[in-house]
Amino acid sequence: MNKPISVRALAAEALADIALSGHSLREVADRAFPRLPDSRDRALLTALLNEGARWWTRFDAAIDRLLDKSIRRNEPVIHALLVIGLVQLEVLELPAYAAVAATVEAVRELRRPRLAGLANAVLRRWQREREALNAVLDATPATRHGHPAWLAAAIARDWPEQTEAILAAANQEPPLMLRVNRNRATREEVVGRLAGAGQTAELHPWLADGLVLPHSTDVTRLPGFGQGDFAVQDGAAQVPADLLDLANGQRVLDACAAPGGKACHALERANIHLVAVESEAKRIPRIRQNLERLGLRATVITGDAGDASGWWDGKPFDRIMIDAPCSATGVIRRRPDVRLHRREGDIPALVAQQGRILAACWDLLAPGGSLLYVTCSILRPENDGVVEAFMAGRADLVAAPLALPVGQATRHGWQILPGDGDLDGMYYALLRKR
Repeated sequence: MNKPISVRALAAEALADIALSGHSLREVADRAFPRLPDSRDRALLTALLNEGARWWTRFDAAIDRLLDKSIRRNEPVIHALLVIGLVQLEVLELPAYAAVAATVEAVRELRRPRLAGLANAVLRRWQREREALNAVLDATPATRHGHPAWLAAAIARDWPEQTEAILAAANQEPPLMLRVNRNRATREEVVGRLAGAGQTAELHPWLADGLVLPHSTDVTRLPGFGQGDFAVQDGAAQVPADLLDLANGQRVLDACAAPGGKACHALERANIHLVAVESEAKRIPRIRQNLERLGLRATVITGDAGDASGWWDGKPFDRIMIDAPCSATGVIRRRPDVRLHRREGDIPALVAQQGRILAACWDLLAPGGSLLYVTCSILRPENDGVVEAFMAGRADLVAAPLALPVGQATRHGWQILPGDGDLDGMYYALLRKR
């Protein structure tokens, strides 16, 4: 019988896939979890992968300083394991002896016994020189906060006064937020049921359907999940339902619908006819699953929101929401692998796609209707830049003024930055058709 793989060896393989091969954290975690039957091991794996992705830029640079010759190319899994070793020492603050010993043993487990001495030497050297090495890493924003240099520079350009706060917020563990399905329960009822199961939850101070839990947990085990009493959704993503000003009988389009959270929230708010369009067929089942669990109905279509000719029935919409494909730079605290996969060169293509979708959807909007443009980006070219380019020379629209309890007004919309009100970063622009 094969010996079960250790958490650290499995984490090293997974982190190498994430950081060096471009796989998503969720994908590799879903693949790895079945190999760890113990819940404590799965919790440690989750921490190692999240913090490994979050701090890769910092500790990747540290490993290069600790080695005479890089092993990143020839031994990517061992390189990732060394990053995990530093995560254990610096971020998780595990006992040094246990962290080093277990990491070195994982080298042998990964069938690289000749590198066990190197791993031990690297981690011991870090312990001896950590103060000086941390000072060097803290000297630049990229390695100080674990962001790629291009992204740190872009944030500094777009948000010069908030740069340090944004970068720091991206490295804080976000709270778990729920959206109560008002068709099934009140917030107070859900709080009571959770309390009965030993789970603390608080009413969000200004989001009408929001609950805040202090720590992440397996929500599928919470009372009411299977019955559709609530869904997981960050507070910033709950805002669009308020901004859309929904009313019974309206015809509503969710133009980039997957995974369906915002569409479901809209359906919970009013008796509307909602059309959910998603370009990636593989993401459609997730939308349907969310609708079914929450007891909601919508017309779900696989189609390109930037070209309605293949799916639109010709009937205009009273409300349109575009949760546009974007850089996801506002949700890095929740999805730390974004910082490893997004490239500076991606932004112009995203801007072009956002503009194409906005222009196409505007033609589907009824006179007097409203279109809400949303991104989970904090980069101005994807937000005000796209809206300004679209508005230029048009006389048939006006940007409605927005005001939320957190965040700030921009030239054409409203921006919540990561950590504002303990929310994810998100941009909103509300355009009304004359």
